[in-house]
Amino acid sequence: GVAYADLFTGVYAVVAIQAALIRRGVTGQGAEIDMALLDTQVSILANQGLNYLVTGVSPKRMGNQHPNIVPYQVIHAADGPLIVATGNDRQAQDFCRILGLEALARDPRYADNAGRVRHRGDFTAAIEAAARAFARQALLDALEAAGVPAGPINDLAQVFDDPQARARGLRGDRPSTGARGGQVPALRSPILIDATPMEAPNGAPRLGEHTRELLLEAGLDEAEIAALEETGVTQ
Repeated sequence: GVAYADLFTGVYAVVAIQAALIRRGVTGQGAEIDMALLDTQVSILANQGLNYLVTGVSPKRMGNQHPNIVPYQVIHAADGPLIVATGNDRQAQDFCRILGLEALARDPRYADNAGRVRHRGDFTAAIEAAARAFARQALLDALEAAGVPAGPINDLAQVFDDPQARARGLRGDRPSTGARGGQVPALRSPILIDATPMEAPNGAPRLGEHTRELLLEAGLDEAEIAALEETGVTQ
């Protein structure tokens, strides 16, 4: 998986540094910033952490369902998964109607979110069964037209081929400075400042690209470097 503890700690560290710089500019006083991976992991438990602190009950595995909102979960259409994220009762009822489950939309047990959470099992079983009769894109189009938040669950090929991802330039390939030239694949930083992407002018170095420069910097002469290259040590 993705190293969320490392990434989130880095992001929070940047926020802390910016706050410290602003304070220094106002008061002239510096700061010592203390960031720990464990602290970040606990902090980003967010609503799940607060659910436990309020109820004393540890959350159980629920797949991709939301513990406090129903329906807010992965749904499988006939040809692929999507996620539906209803935020109010109107959206939940419209979702049921789009699936052809008008009786479910009218059922008093499911009239509000608290009832849908209480009867999660029966409710989600009904919507999951109904959704499998739909083509994913047709269902997504109907949900969008009705103002019900939903989106496809894409593999990475679909992510980078997504029209919005392409329009935003999220694949930010950079020119290689190595002898072979060409492009090095890269992900663009999500930060735009004055519509300008925050990205390096060149791609990451290729394996061994700067070996000669580093050995010269370390004090080796050309003959010594040539001898190393001949043995294959620097390859």
